[in-house]
Amino acid sequence: MSRGVLVTGASRGIGRAIAVAFAEIGDRVAVHYSSGREDGEETLRGLPGAGHVLVNGDIGSPNAVAGIVDAAIEGLGAIDVLVNNAAVNIAHPVTGTEYADWQRAWQKTLDVNVFGTANMSYCVARHMIDNGIAGRIVNIGSRGAFRGEPEYTAYGASKAAVHALGQSLAVELAPHGIAVASVAPGFVATERVAHRVTDDVRAQSPFGRVAAPEEIASAVRYLASPEATWTSGAVLNVNGASYLH
Repeated sequence: MSRGVLVTGASRGIGRAIAVAFAEIGDRVAVHYSSGREDGEETLRGLPGAGHVLVNGDIGSPNAVAGIVDAAIEGLGAIDVLVNNAAVNIAHPVTGTEYADWQRAWQKTLDVNVFGTANMSYCVARHMIDNGIAGRIVNIGSRGAFRGEPEYTAYGASKAAVHALGQSLAVELAPHGIAVASVAPGFVATERVAHRVTDDVRAQSPFGRVAAPEEIASAVRYLASPEATWTSGAVLNVNGASYLH
């Protein structure tokens, strides 16, 4: 049966690959974008199947989050799967960053990565509960939550919070039939981090490369499947053995 899937930050990169992965199995996808409308429209045009919609809003704004969810429900009929992919990653090295800029980087990162993910999860979970939907929530975390993110400390901390948020929600929402899990990718070959993918970065994995967005999307699609119910609460490492713990 076709499901309604909301993917945040789906205009490019990992989010686009996730949207395609669900559309390929017949699901209807709400493609969310924040500012890149042209990229969002390109993702939408590239999805196989029918019934997909484009939704817009700033994940860092609580009011906008509610509007995004409402628009997705209107377009899809219901949300069966939420993928919290939208995130920001702002460089703010301790040396070379003014205190005011440090504060701004932390505030923006937490607003989107933590509060945005929490608010989106709340709104969609309430929709699922109110409509008796045994849904799925999958969060995109990061290897950096475990390994550390020098010069991007707010990002690493925010992703650790996302992992913990997912585990807490997994326990709370299980009685409603809702499973929650996270993936923790390492470096992925997307436009956003292309400038950081060096030979040294590739060498972090014994495979000698970084991930393709489709490899992350495959893990997300599995965690959102009925077969993955018993992995609720898990944080799945998808990093090519570049960091083991």
